Amino acid sequence: MALIITERCINCDMCEPECPNEAISMGFDTYEIDPNKCTECVGYYDHSTCQRVCPIQNAIIADPDHVESQEELLEKFKQLTHSS
Repeated sequence: MALIITERCINCDMCEPECPNEAISMGFDTYEIDPNKCTECVGYYDHSTCQRVCPIQNAIIADPDHVESQEELLEKFKQLTHSS
């Protein structure tokens, strides 16, 4: 599933440059994750880099509105990177 940034975000700017899919951008008040671009770093890394660098516990969590399997995330990665 895609990830979501919660209201706990402190806008520390740590997550945005770490996202290999450029899915993170500044929203109205806090950073936001585009669920169409978020693969939870599947295809790139073993763990989501945004969650790893975030200094606030539970500020970046699984998005219950965008549930995807590992296979679906890998397929999205392939589409985003034009890999086969």
